[in-house]
Amino acid sequence: MSEAHQVPAIGKTARKRTAPFRFQKEIAAEIVRYGRMVVARGYIHNSLGNIAIRVPHPAYPDGVAYTKHSGVSLEEMTIDNVVVTDIPTDKLIYGTIPTSVGHKLNREIFRLRPDVHSVIHVHHDETISFLASKAFTEIKAVSLEYPYVMAKPPYIVPSHLDVEQDVDPLKEFVQQTNSLVMIRHGITTMGRNVSEAYHRLNTLTSEIQRNVQIETLCALKGTQGEYLSQKDVEWMYRYAEEVIYPTKQ
Repeated sequence: MSEAHQVPAIGKTARKRTAPFRFQKEIAAEIVRYGRMVVARGYIHNSLGNIAIRVPHPAYPDGVAYTKHSGVSLEEMTIDNVVVTDIPTDKLIYGTIPTSVGHKLNREIFRLRPDVHSVIHVHHDETISFLASKAFTEIKAVSLEYPYVMAKPPYIVPSHLDVEQDVDPLKEFVQQTNSLVMIRHGITTMGRNVSEAYHRLNTLTSEIQRNVQIETLCALKGTQGEYLSQKDVEWMYRYAEEVIYPTKQ
């Protein structure tokens, strides 16, 4: 497929002439590169799980979304498996194979959160097990890095909601979080770039593993776990930007 296509200008930035679309191999290469990192951490077991990156385009007010098409895993994929979609709709701008249903969630996050330019979704074993046990209903903060990196508390999506199939409820809570934890499903993290989304993914999964380890050891020894206070956590969320990105102040 040619890497340059003529796409009609739409929305607020509509122009009389069409704006050419150029497939950016460097963006596709970032998806492959971070896909390898995600795989190396054991997050991927099959063709499910994905990375999406938003890229600005003059013909698309919300930008366009680069992502992996359906039927191939992040472990197997190459640049040739990257497609580009519209954001308000699932229209393919580049590529011929459609995305998986999960990309609907990615697109809605991009639409509702202009500050988010990358989304990562994985099915993390410990998270699924931790919440499926029904012994725990929240992820407690134990490490000092966790609130600073996440910047907002994770939102645990109620089990009766499938926000991949029906994204409408997302508008009620997506502004208050940078990560969605779906019971018996997986994790979606958001970032201003793919690096930030990836760091938040690793930070969240590490904190969940710490919760599992603490509760296991406490059960064995008959002790009580020591977690950060809610007051401290809220303070850390508030000043996260200054701590993680001090040079940007």
